[in-house]
Amino acid sequence: MAKRTARRKNIDIEEVLIGDLQVKTELLGAALSKFFEVPYEAYRAERLRPSELLRNLKRDFLEQNLWLPIDEGRDGIVILSPDPERVKSARVVNNVFIRARLVYRVTTMREFRQTLDQFFAGGSLTDSTSVGDLLSGLDDADLDYDRAEDTASAAADNELVKLVNKVIVEAYQQGASDIHVEPGPGKEKTLIRFRKDGTLVPYIEVPSSYRNALVARIKIMCDLDISERRRPQDGKIKFRKFGPLDIELRVATIPSSGGVEDVVLRLLGTGEPIPLDKLDVLPDNLKRLTQVIRKPYGLFFVCGPTGSGKTTSLHSILSSLNTPDVKIWTVEDPVEITQKGLRQVQVNRKAGLDFPVIMRSFLRADPDVIMVGEMRDRETAAIGIEASLTGHLVFATLHTNTAPESVIRLLDMGMDAFNFSDALLGILAQRLAKRLCVKCKQPYAASAEEMRLFFEEYCEELPQSAVYRKDPEAAVAAVHEELRRQYANEKGQFTLCRPKGCPECSNTGYRGRIGLHELMVGTDRIKRLILEHAHVFDLFAAALDDGMRTLKMDGMQKTLLGLTDLKQVRAVCIK
Repeated sequence: MAKRTARRKNIDIEEVLIGDLQVKTELLGAALSKFFEVPYEAYRAERLRPSELLRNLKRDFLEQNLWLPIDEGRDGIVILSPDPERVKSARVVNNVFIRARLVYRVTTMREFRQTLDQFFAGGSLTDSTSVGDLLSGLDDADLDYDRAEDTASAAADNELVKLVNKVIVEAYQQGASDIHVEPGPGKEKTLIRFRKDGTLVPYIEVPSSYRNALVARIKIMCDLDISERRRPQDGKIKFRKFGPLDIELRVATIPSSGGVEDVVLRLLGTGEPIPLDKLDVLPDNLKRLTQVIRKPYGLFFVCGPTGSGKTTSLHSILSSLNTPDVKIWTVEDPVEITQKGLRQVQVNRKAGLDFPVIMRSFLRADPDVIMVGEMRDRETAAIGIEASLTGHLVFATLHTNTAPESVIRLLDMGMDAFNFSDALLGILAQRLAKRLCVKCKQPYAASAEEMRLFFEEYCEELPQSAVYRKDPEAAVAAVHEELRRQYANEKGQFTLCRPKGCPECSNTGYRGRIGLHELMVGTDRIKRLILEHAHVFDLFAAALDDGMRTLKMDGMQKTLLGLTDLKQVRAVCIK
């Protein structure tokens, strides 16, 4: 009877059993379990979204193939499906989770769709609704939300909520690092821009009548005071509560001229840290870096301007040290990258938790490794040096331009030169340059004149080294020979790459960024110069003699590898 009804109504037999015949879902699940000989899994509203398992999986694909990963336990990855036999025979899951142990659970079609909706709340990442459609849904009437309750009411508008979610999802999909919301004064529209590969690009404009409501919606998402518009506020959005992505965003609101508030949202990575050998560190530098960070105690710095990837590099280093027998404490402001196995502490100045207070508590907490988000004052630096001299490995970041300059900066803070020189293991300076698009970059054979100018520029900083001063011609010839041996073909010819542009890189020729590195190791010679309070020129010359490549040298070698071009290297390595 149920089959006939389903055929007549052209609906699934399950809908007839549950809807028309009032069969309980639990009984239907038990019958399915008996038929497919796998346990029945009921829908659970409190089930947590398994972000790692769902990475790169689209809702449409899962819905079409009738399977969904819901958990990973001791027995393997749990796959939910209303038809486990069909899924097993298709072997699609095996191709997605290669060599993984799979455990199947059966469920009703209704509960399967409920779980899909639960995991992809706020719509699929492939939602066809465009930003233009959402903007057209916003009324461009002459509204002015001055009162907090009016603004809150407008911020709850369904179209506005969808728009904010869509902006965040598209920023993530386009690989943006920041979202800038810039309201114009008066009747001007609100401009939203994305920072992609270090460059700001316009995204959309929102009607001026919704500028306060737009900012209020973002504030509501990170629990900030929507009535406070005169002071800067900082917060964090856990986007999993509002949309289909398991990401976090750091939010900063700043009052600007014209009685408006700017908002900057930084997308924070919640995935696994990048492996150390995937950081684009050249082999020689990687070997020296690995030797330095494996020391049992000492002080290691990563320096560079804001947004140069210091925190990413530090977490990659910590990941290589993160083993069950090592206790690692970190103090950060804010905690941007989370890593299993690390004990991470967030600075909270309102509660009296600043860098020095947390650092002192770490010394009583039996650490092996300590990571300090930033050494910005004398007290924090002094505690870091003290910790490194008492048997701990300490990592920290600094806002300085080059590795030798970092030494002078720390001495200027009032550090004791004797203790500092004793503790120093090394300093890694870095920048991020735009990476050539892998799909469309054009390799070409460099001319003799082009390479002559290339070598001239590469050797610009060599005169500071003692090796050069002793015999300039021999020093330059040695550099030429080393580069030819490493990067030229059998005929001694070099290959460079130029940008072209394709749909994959939005016709810019560049996609993603690459790190440029300058590693100064704390050798005996460097330590002696620190004790003598030597000038930065002397430290720089000694580091060159000890094998340090400058940021520009490192970048120019990466142009010979076809990873970037000279234009981008020069843009971030201005002397």
